[in-house]
Amino acid sequence: MAFPRRDKDVSPFVAARYIDEQISFVRNDHEVSGTIFKILENSVIVEISTKDAELIGAASNLTVVAHKNYSVV
Repeated sequence: MAFPRRDKDVSPFVAARYIDEQISFVRNDHEVSGTIFKILENSVIVEISTKDAELIGAASNLTVVAHKNYSVV
């Protein structure tokens, strides 16, 4: 038995986001900028530079950032 998916209202801020948009966020006391790679319900996957990934201790150049923790550049 499958339950039907309920559509949720999307905030205007999230609805205005698009792939390849430039954003900035702070992680481990470093301000990082990157481009949106994928938009999720509560967060975005961001592509950052290899140098920034090393600075913040990320395992790769892709990282997840909650919608409330970034600003659009």
